Amino acid sequence: MDVSKAFGKAIKLRRIEVDLTQEALADKARMSRSFVSGIERGEKQATVPSVYKLAEALDTQPSRLWQQAETLMASKS
Repeated sequence: MDVSKAFGKAIKLRRIEVDLTQEALADKARMSRSFVSGIERGEKQATVPSVYKLAEALDTQPSRLWQQAETLMASKS
């Protein structure tokens, strides 16, 4: 699994964990739903500011999202 797909999966898992729709996450993070969807599918790459916005909207730390992505990458190797 490449890093974009792993990070997107980490975002999606956390979003589901906190019971948000893509629309609700996008609203909280002040970005478009299509951008959030693209990140979750690994088709769009989040900038550093976007990662912070997503983490804040998901009530977590950016480092936790990256740790989850690293775990996913390791388990798919």
